[in-house]
Amino acid sequence: MKGNYRDRLRVFIGYAAEAARSDGGHNVWLYLLCVLIAFVFWALLSLDNEVQRDFDVPVELQDVPDSVTVISDLPPVVSVGVRAKGSQLLRFIFSSTVPPMKVRFESPAGGGNRFVVPRARLESRIREYFGSGVSITACRPDSLTAIFTTLPGRRVPLVVDADIHPDLQCVISGPIVASVDSVTIYSTGDLPRDLKRVATEPLVKTGLTDTMRYEVKVVPLAGMRIDPSVVTVTVPVEPLIAKKRMIPVEILNKPSDTDVVLFPSKVEISYLVPISSYNEDYPMQAYADYKEIRSGVSKIGLILSSPNSMMRNVSMSTDSVEFVLERR
Repeated sequence: MKGNYRDRLRVFIGYAAEAARSDGGHNVWLYLLCVLIAFVFWALLSLDNEVQRDFDVPVELQDVPDSVTVISDLPPVVSVGVRAKGSQLLRFIFSSTVPPMKVRFESPAGGGNRFVVPRARLESRIREYFGSGVSITACRPDSLTAIFTTLPGRRVPLVVDADIHPDLQCVISGPIVASVDSVTIYSTGDLPRDLKRVATEPLVKTGLTDTMRYEVKVVPLAGMRIDPSVVTVTVPVEPLIAKKRMIPVEILNKPSDTDVVLFPSKVEISYLVPISSYNEDYPMQAYADYKEIRSGVSKIGLILSSPNSMMRNVSMSTDSVEFVLERR
């Protein structure tokens, strides 16, 4: 099969070469060359004409001192309308990502905690960004403002606000925790004294069948910065597995002069546990109350002790056992 394809390809190439050497082939090549030259001239003329374009320019604040914490960031982008020759905007028009426009941080001359880039300075920076000879036709916003502080932050405990319900055959096998147990809060003034903790935004999930991790935002506080503002919340979920074992039966309220012999003295219990806890024999006890013994009745009822939080659907193989009383 491969040989047939190669032979056909050689034949096709031979026909194409022969056609290219013919008078008609020369005419086709000449026509294509003329089209290419015309396209190049058209492109050069187009790039020399003025065009107007709109760009969303990312903004990046740089040279921020280590002692400064920015509380409210600059807008992520500035929408700019520019008019310039096509050749000047070529790298922005055909670029898949527009490079960020860097704005240098400067402390305000009169003090305070507000960093401002006024309209005149912003437009000057935009012209530097696009190149000389560029006209700014629109700029939104027309100025940039950021609030900052030089005060140290305060650590505050983080509480996870979660309402999680696993699948019926699964269980939450441990505490729901965030990637950090506390966050740092920055403000331009003193923090409120009653600010003892912060919480994540509500995390509501149902039907989970495996351990999951979610990126959750911390509830923002007006006029303050929280670091980190996003945390990873881990929800440990495991499938349940059935287990059976024997546990002893203990007599309660038995008189000192009487012995009670139970038949059987142990009962089987069955329950569900997470897979990781299958080898754990959590303490369990069955009880029979001597006070419940009635004349003429040969059986006594059983009750179970409280199960461990990892155990689900606990049940006994029987709800009563036979007994014999022996007087000393």
